[in-house]
Amino acid sequence: MHRFADLVDQMNTRLGAVLKWFALLMVLIQFGIVIGRYVFGVNSIVAQESVLYLHAALFMLAAGYTLLVDKHVRVDIFYAGVNRRIQRRIDIFGHLFLLLPSMAALAWWSWASVRNSWKILEGPISVGGIEAVFLLKSLIPLFCILIALQSIAILIRLFAEGSE
Repeated sequence: MHRFADLVDQMNTRLGAVLKWFALLMVLIQFGIVIGRYVFGVNSIVAQESVLYLHAALFMLAAGYTLLVDKHVRVDIFYAGVNRRIQRRIDIFGHLFLLLPSMAALAWWSWASVRNSWKILEGPISVGGIEAVFLLKSLIPLFCILIALQSIAILIRLFAEGSE
């Protein structure tokens, strides 16, 4: 079980290391769009949509890494003022009864849309844009899988911590 948790951690760490460059790439492309539009009077729908695709990929695929490094949103009203044993119980409850069911529901309810998008190879958002909305929609189940795997890895460690 610990080996599985380590593999998930390594996967999300490597993914996070790659995806951090998407932020810089987004800034550079957006800068190019602004210079192109206001200095040269040139506009590109593909360039504009590429920023959207990079933004979506960055936030959807790096969510597992964010959970791994414990930088996700947490309601500290209940969490901050209690000892580690209670924090562990809150974490277990949150993963088992909130996070994992939410990811399962999101994956379930989005699957038809993703499947249909792949079936027709759904085209661009805007005329002349990137012809790969099916790839963009595929980020939703990937997000769910990465979050669920990281949640399971964290649960493995939380249960091991409790048995020590």
